[in-house]
Amino acid sequence: MPDSKEIMQKANDLGVIIPAFNVAHLPMTEPIIRATRDQDSFALVEVSRVDWEKMGAQSYAAVYKEYMKFEDRNHVRLHLDHVPAIDEDGNKVDYRAIIEDALSMGYQSAMIDGSRLSLDDNIRVTAEVAELARKAGVPCEAELGAVLGHEAGPPPPYEELFSTGKGFTNIDEAKRFVSESGCDWLSVAIGNIHGAISDALKDRKKPEARLDLDHLQNLHTATGIPLVLHGGSGVQQEYVLKAAERGITKINVGTEIRQAYEKTIKETGDVEKAQQAVYDSVTSLIKEYYNIAGTSSKLI
Repeated sequence: MPDSKEIMQKANDLGVIIPAFNVAHLPMTEPIIRATRDQDSFALVEVSRVDWEKMGAQSYAAVYKEYMKFEDRNHVRLHLDHVPAIDEDGNKVDYRAIIEDALSMGYQSAMIDGSRLSLDDNIRVTAEVAELARKAGVPCEAELGAVLGHEAGPPPPYEELFSTGKGFTNIDEAKRFVSESGCDWLSVAIGNIHGAISDALKDRKKPEARLDLDHLQNLHTATGIPLVLHGGSGVQQEYVLKAAERGITKINVGTEIRQAYEKTIKETGDVEKAQQAVYDSVTSLIKEYYNIAGTSSKLI
């Protein structure tokens, strides 16, 4: 059976989207897997440090244990998302200890986020984690550019961000970064933004983002590896589908399914109903937004 790296490369070659659904609350794990299986699709189940530090995922160990109860390797793999070298509050993180521990548990891919570092330091920490991942036999994801949204306070107005290209991944830097760091997948900034995580903003609807598709094409040509779109919730569908043709393979989805869970819990207090809301949201995304129902057989 192919591993995560082989599956991502095949999807990249075929222009097939692989959604990566964030587990912001532990009970979301099962309905994500069930919906993906029921649509005979393929997805990554993932958890980020933000999910266990500021949401309800508890820990990466808890998510691993929950995932293993329902694992279906024909339809899902488990990914460690966004372990930052410097977090959204400006604090240093012992990223190596977290990633080594998660890989020893059995996480099937991992992301180091050095995007808040200088280019040279980002290359250095990514190369360090890429080597750890290689020894564990799994791929490493990295990030270059600034996908905004997790920082404290409101983000800049979206139109200002897009029109100025603030934080967009630099093409020449991306080429050097991939060559020197050895990462397998690269998260890029091309107009996408994260959902806000502060208590004051996390329930708000995200801006309807666009993507600079020409910039994306140039990034894919320069790097030659599968590219990743973080902040996938709320991006206009036409841009998402065109992005898949230009190098984006993995698309992270957090805000949309998290808000479905939290809204239902707030209204009903019923975890099973909240899980059903997640199931319905994931099903809709797979069938109607990404158009990837039935793609498991193409990738596995």
